[in-house]
Order: sequence, then C-alpha cells, then structure tokens
Amino acid sequence: MYRIRLFAVRQSSVFEWIYARVERTMVALDPVFRKIGYNRVEAPVALVERAIKTVLFDCKMCGQCVLSSTGMSCPMNCPKELRNGPCGGVRPGGYCEVKPEMKCVWSLAWDGAARMKGGDKIREVLPPVDRSLKGSSSWLRVSREKAGKLREAREAARTAVAQAFPEARAIEPASAPLADEPEQAVNRDARGA
Repeated sequence: MYRIRLFAVRQSSVFEWIYARVERTMVALDPVFRKIGYNRVEAPVALVERAIKTVLFDCKMCGQCVLSSTGMSCPMNCPKELRNGPCGGVRPGGYCEVKPEMKCVWSLAWDGAARMKGGDKIREVLPPVDRSLKGSSSWLRVSREKAGKLREAREAARTAVAQAFPEARAIEPASAPLADEPEQAVNRDARGA
C-alpha cells in the first residue's frame, strides 16, 4: 500500500488530469443523479470511490477529499491527521516522527503539488474534518455542489436579460409610441368582466 501511495504522489499530475475528467463526468451526470436521487446513488458511488482511492492513496474515506490540494498525498494518513501542514517533528529526510519508516505525508504533499498544475492549492488553509461525513462519497458531494453552482449561474444568466429589459425600456423607449388601450378593453377590465 505504501509503495502505491508513493507512486501516486510521483504521478500526481496524471491523477490530477484523471480526477478532472471524473469530476466533469460526475457533474454532467447531475440530472441523472437528481432524477434517481442522490441518497440512492450515494452507496454505490461511495463503494467505487472507496475501492479506487483505498488502493491508490490509502484513503480513509473522510468524505472531504483534499487530494487535489495536497499533491495526491492524503493528510488522513498522517498519524496526527494534520490537515494544514506538517507538525514540528518531521525528521531529517522528511520522515514522520511517529512512524520513522514512513515519509511525512506533508513532505510528500509538497513534492506532489510541485508536479501539479493546481499545485498552488496546497497553500490554502483547509477546514477541519467534519466527522459526520466519514464514509460518504466526496466525489458525489463535490460534483453535486459544482452542478448546483452551474445551475444557479445558468438561471442567473437567463433571468438577467429579462430583469434588464424593463430598465432598458425606461431608459430607451421604443421609437414608435405605444398605442393607447382601446376604451372597451379598459372599461372591461375595470368592471371585472
């Protein structure tokens, strides 16, 4: 397992590329997932995610995967579960103070992040682990959030034109004045007919 983790860090740019495609596919499947129900899709997606990520990254299924921010080195493999950088006890050569035979996950994270296009993400402060998400699919959660933002953006763009039209009409009236309402229509509306 440990050797595969080291391989994943060395190939972090390849895994970054693969993850981008998986994420894009998951976002594209949002209409299907919404139709089926995210609660129904959670278990099978989490099972597939666990199988893949356990082998490649020794994943602990925290539900808040940050591999794309940490150079494909999972911070949950740190004996202290530190999410924002190494502790003060990193040994010479980048080895862990708790498990001296293991490289510090943060030493590996910096190495992996240097190989990635999104390597600057490692500088972002990560929120603490929400233990209630343990065992859930982070792929599904992230794709659902991104799909929701895309839907909101499309809706905002669609309604922006409709909302801007009355203002544009007030500022720039039509070249031909609108005809007055026929007397019959005005009287009919007033009578409630």
